Amino acid sequence: MVATHGVPGGLGPGGGDGEDDVDELTYAEVGASCAPGALPPGYRHLRHRTCLGACSLEAAGEAILTWRMHRAAGVRIEASAPRAAVGVVVTSGLGIGPLRLSAPCRVVAVVDEVDRVGFAYGSLPGHPATGEESFVAERADDGRVWFTITAFSRPARWYMRAAGPVAPLLQRAYARWCGRTLRRLCVGA
Repeated sequence: MVATHGVPGGLGPGGGDGEDDVDELTYAEVGASCAPGALPPGYRHLRHRTCLGACSLEAAGEAILTWRMHRAAGVRIEASAPRAAVGVVVTSGLGIGPLRLSAPCRVVAVVDEVDRVGFAYGSLPGHPATGEESFVAERADDGRVWFTITAFSRPARWYMRAAGPVAPLLQRAYARWCGRTLRRLCVGA
């Protein structure tokens, strides 16, 4: 089951239709990073897969949904709940002191299926970029667990525009780092 936020049939944080909260998001294609098929046009796209091997899907899912993977990757996380759920507001922080970039987001989808678990969050005002990113672990038919980050984004702040082609390179490096971090967490589980 994929509980979504602000898309047809989706659930808002109170179990409603989520329409009030969608107004805060900075993009229209809510839930697209979890949907099958092509990502929306007009954005930079990222799909990065990491094989976690024979790790437990439950351990990977728990690390993703409780922000443990993000924190272990060195990201400062401030969340309105200890676990990802539709409507939870989370601010990620990268950097140190006055050089720290804050990226406010709202969880827009949670994936809770037999062989897939994870979530997606979308950008709120103040985020350096506009778009959405999902973090999903999936058990393949051969029993191996794969971790996929799927994102679509475009610059929202002057410094992201000024970064030009460097910004997508940093996003790919961050995706690879998250994959390595989750693999390390799963091996120890």
